[in-house]
Amino acid sequence: MLTMAWATALPAAADLAEELAAPSRSEEDRARDAGRRPAEVIAFLGIEPGMTVMDLVASGGWYTEVLSIAVGDGGTVYAQNPPMMLAFRDGYYDKAITARLAGDRLPNVVRLDRGLAETGLPPGSLDAAITALNFHDVHNGMGEQAATEFLVAVKALLKPGGVLGLIDHYGESGNDNNALHRLDVAVALPLMEGAGFEVLASDLLRNPGDDHTKMVFDEAVRGKTDRLLLRLTKPLEEATADD
Repeated sequence: MLTMAWATALPAAADLAEELAAPSRSEEDRARDAGRRPAEVIAFLGIEPGMTVMDLVASGGWYTEVLSIAVGDGGTVYAQNPPMMLAFRDGYYDKAITARLAGDRLPNVVRLDRGLAETGLPPGSLDAAITALNFHDVHNGMGEQAATEFLVAVKALLKPGGVLGLIDHYGESGNDNNALHRLDVAVALPLMEGAGFEVLASDLLRNPGDDHTKMVFDEAVRGKTDRLLLRLTKPLEEATADD
């Protein structure tokens, strides 16, 4: 197992925290902030105004809106969803993100309804990307090779020094993490290192009250699972090779 470097998350920027608390965000979205701590997550990942970022497998766009506020008018957010996600649950996520973006409500957001390999973005164009509670589906459902290919594809889109923020439900080896919708951390971490990322972890979203044996939709842990928060950085020395 890869040994992670651990870091305490930076305090949230006061202005971002204030903007996220504003009624311009829906009451439903703001209600999730206590468990997801978005301002502190953004600070840990180093996402700042003016950046170009991507919400990978954005689903209904909860993090898309957080990122939109974080990068501000001078930044750009790509909300990426593969067709399979948009068709899921009779188009539930398609309808949700359509409603969220209606009326050019988040003008710095560009919707990308296509797979990761078909984004059309040039290599090295992103300052950061984030994927929240999705990587376990790739890892569990399609296997380690597909998970590695996902990581490599994201890294190619990042600038040297760019960051992939990865959030997922903590899972342990020996459990049926596919059924539990969790990520086997001991198995997944070496894949991240193997993909060429430098790995930094935060305990910001950890919850010792979750023993990793319950499915994440179990009411006992839903919305408050023990969560992995990683800052995966593309090394600066890859600049020559990738550019």
